[in-house]
Amino acid sequence: MENIDHMGRDSLTALSRDNLTDRGRRKLTREILCGAATLICLCVGLLYTYLFRGTHEIIPQLFYFTGFLIEGVPVIVTGLRGLFSRNMKNAMEILVGIAVIACVFNRELILALLIPLILNIAHILEERSIIGGRDVIEGLKKMQQNTAHLYENGAETDVDVRNLRVGQEIVVRPGEGIPIDGTVLSGSTHIDEKSLTGEPEPAHAGPGDTVYAGTVNLDGRFVMRVEKEYVDTSFSKILQLLERSETIAAPESRLIDRFLHYYIPFVLAAAAAVALISRDATKAIAILVVSCPCGQMLVSSAPMIAALSAATKRGVLVKNAKFIEELTEIDTVVFDKTGTVTKGELSLTEILPYGDESREELLQMAALLAASSNHPVSRAVMEAVGATALPGDLTVREIPGGGVEGEDKTGRVYRFGRREWLAGCGVVFPEDAEIPDGTVSYVSRDDTLLGALSFCDTLRENAAECVGELRELGATRTAMLTGDREEPARAIAGKAGIDEVYAHLLPEEKLEKLRALSGDGHNVLAVGDGINDALILREATVGIAMGAMGSDLAIDSADIALMNNNLRNIPFAIRLARRTRRIIYQNLVLSIGISAVMIALSALGVISALAGSVFHNFGAFAVLLNSSRILREDGKTE
Repeated sequence: MENIDHMGRDSLTALSRDNLTDRGRRKLTREILCGAATLICLCVGLLYTYLFRGTHEIIPQLFYFTGFLIEGVPVIVTGLRGLFSRNMKNAMEILVGIAVIACVFNRELILALLIPLILNIAHILEERSIIGGRDVIEGLKKMQQNTAHLYENGAETDVDVRNLRVGQEIVVRPGEGIPIDGTVLSGSTHIDEKSLTGEPEPAHAGPGDTVYAGTVNLDGRFVMRVEKEYVDTSFSKILQLLERSETIAAPESRLIDRFLHYYIPFVLAAAAAVALISRDATKAIAILVVSCPCGQMLVSSAPMIAALSAATKRGVLVKNAKFIEELTEIDTVVFDKTGTVTKGELSLTEILPYGDESREELLQMAALLAASSNHPVSRAVMEAVGATALPGDLTVREIPGGGVEGEDKTGRVYRFGRREWLAGCGVVFPEDAEIPDGTVSYVSRDDTLLGALSFCDTLRENAAECVGELRELGATRTAMLTGDREEPARAIAGKAGIDEVYAHLLPEEKLEKLRALSGDGHNVLAVGDGINDALILREATVGIAMGAMGSDLAIDSADIALMNNNLRNIPFAIRLARRTRRIIYQNLVLSIGISAVMIALSALGVISALAGSVFHNFGAFAVLLNSSRILREDGKTE
């Protein structure tokens, strides 16, 4: 029942979002048609005045009045509603509406038509930007496969992807999109994962490899096992994160709201005072026209849209406005180990023969046994030998929880696996046998121990570079919080350049340690990927989850998600946040300064209302131009 309710809520959300997009398109179409009609009325009126100057002056006035009815009246209605309801979201319409009313009473019909026309153009650009962002999401949704080839009893049947269940097998043909998250059972291919990771190079996929919905099978036919249901796929999570990011507004918008709360009464009072003192209504009208807060309304929204666009291109999905407010003040960074600083994949680090066999012979013997297993240790062995299968005459079977054993034609038994299992099979372990560090698996023949292979987790690319860049950005303290043993944790931390290591921690102990590190007013950034990291991701000043392919709980608890698991995107996000905040403050000063100058010039009668409306819009243009610098910068410089 809970799942049904959840699906129902998701469906209603999707329906409302689709309806919102449709309404936005209808609104955009209506504004374009109204703007075009108004512009035609203005041009025809001006053309008639130029060609037939002094004759039938009522005709161009009729065209101007028609344009005013199309564009001006709706703005006046919206402005009056906002004025009486004290809705600051309509601050621009409030001032424009008052200005238009003043123009009408002053018989300035051209200006009464032109002012709302300029506002309409601004609305068209804003609405087009919003719809463009939604179109990106809709385009990603179209990449999802609706059908899958269910593979049962050697036959293929087309089914709805939503009806697939965990454990079922499906076939993916060359050129098709992968419909759901799963594991490759047979076949080999290359996968285009650009939609998920942003990486342009295709990734190889073979038996045991994980493949994700939203990616494309390029060249090979393969069979895969379904590991997640449709609503839980990595691609679905990415779409959810993108849809959440649509609603993000910069925290500085609160500053803008407070500013407009005082700005509108000030403008009205200034216009009234100028009209009473100078007894010149045109000056008051000019003040109302130039005071329209076009630039102020774009102060935070324009840089935020640009920052979100730049972040998404780098595979950084921002879920929370802390991106601006708190990410810029980070001074302490804590990392999880497995799956965060490391890949969570074992690699062979040492081969230690105990008998006469060479390292190469011991590795080949282990590979003959491991070739038929999908265990992480077996996969690390096969990766080390550079093959997925080796010729041999062993009859191999896998022992769950123990390892792999095989028997040759002479009856000799070979084993590869855990010490406890081999000892239970009668294999003798010498008391003085050297034991290498890391995760160790042993090779034996009958009851004779032949050697040991050591494995360790693989350090993630750019981990050391990430830590170094974070220090340059002001992170004076770095720590690793892990549930792993202390020895491998310290080894990984040393390679990555992390200062402090806290091992053998349960999730609640991680939380306690995070709170201790947050003491004395420190701002802590937490980075993790698993369920056991959810508490610290939620508690930290800012939480970053490693990839949309990580734990659902971790992603839900975090403020930011890294789609491509690239650790260097963490310092990139900090630089981007600092640049965005700086540009927001620059925009605020710029827009207020331009408005103040325009109001002063209008009050002194230096510029007319018509000229002021033109010059004032340069302020909004300057804000947009300054905000666009975020897109031109790569975030590498402060």
